[in-house]
Amino acid sequence: MPLRLGKAGKATALNELGRQRDDEGDQDGALQAYEQAGKAHPQWAVPWFNAGLIHKYRGDWAASLAANAEAVRRDPGNEGALWNLGIAATALGDWPTARRAWQRYGIGVPDGDGPVDFFVGLTPIRVHGDEASEVVWSDRIDPARAILRNVPTPACGHRYGDLVLHDGAANGYRLRGEREVPVFDALELIAPSAFSTYEVSVEDATKEDIDLLIKRFEAAGGSAENWSTSMQVLCKACSEGRPYGEGHDHPPGEAPDAPGASGPWRIGIASREEAAARRILEEWRDGTAPKAGLHDLRCVLPAVARS
Repeated sequence: MPLRLGKAGKATALNELGRQRDDEGDQDGALQAYEQAGKAHPQWAVPWFNAGLIHKYRGDWAASLAANAEAVRRDPGNEGALWNLGIAATALGDWPTARRAWQRYGIGVPDGDGPVDFFVGLTPIRVHGDEASEVVWSDRIDPARAILRNVPTPACGHRYGDLVLHDGAANGYRLRGEREVPVFDALELIAPSAFSTYEVSVEDATKEDIDLLIKRFEAAGGSAENWSTSMQVLCKACSEGRPYGEGHDHPPGEAPDAPGASGPWRIGIASREEAAARRILEEWRDGTAPKAGLHDLRCVLPAVARS
C-alpha cells in the first residue's frame, strides 16, 4: 500500500520542496510550494515565513508584510517573522505596524505617530552597486534604517547621507574600538542624499595635512575621506566574516599603490556643489599646504535631482 502522509507530513514535504526550488533559483516555484504547504497545514507559520523571505529579497514589500503578518498570526513569538514584518512595514511607511512589530520583538521603541525615532548607533552597512559592494559606517536611526556616514566610492552606487533600508541578519562583523559589531546588508535606497561625490588626487602633502583638509569639509557641513588609507579590499569570506584574526587578515596598506609620506592621496569628497569643494581645497592649500598639488577634481557620482 502507498504511504499516506498526514497533514503535517504533507506540509513538511511541500515546505522542503519550496526550499529546494528556492535554492535552485526557482522563486516562483518555491512560492507555489509554500502556498500549498500553508493550505495543507493552516496553523503552521513556517511556510508563511519562508514566503515572506522571498518577497523581502525581491523588494515586494506589500507581499512580504502580508506573509510575515500571517506567520505572526500563527506564531506570535516568531522573532524572524516579527523582524521581517518590521522591515516591510518600514519600507511601506506603515509606522503603526512597524512599531507593533519592534515592540512585540522586545525592542523598546516609543509609541507615537510617524516614522520610528529610535537611534541605535554607529553600525556598518553593506551597500551594493552595479560594480561593487562596500561596507560603510552609518548612523542606524531605527531597527531597519540607516544614514551612510562614510564617503563611499562611486563603484558601490551610494553617497554620503543616503538613507537606506537594511536587513536585520548579521552578514559579517567589524570592530568598533574593541567591541565587535554586526554588518547588515542594505536592501533598498529609501531617500538619496543631496550630496554629490567628488574625487581629487593630492600630492606633496602629509597625512596630517590631509586630516586638516577633511576637518575643513566637515566644518563646512559636508564630508571627506582619505580613500588611500581608509579602504581595504577584502575577499568575500573576510567581508562576510571577521576580517581580523582567524588567520585570514587583510592589513591596510598591502595594496601596491599605497601612498608615500607625501602622497599621492586619493580623496573622496561629499559636497552639494563643486564650487564649494573647489573653494575649500584652494583655501586649505593656501593656508595649510602651499606645496600641495591638486589634480583631476571631478564629480564621480552626482546627487539625484529632486523634483
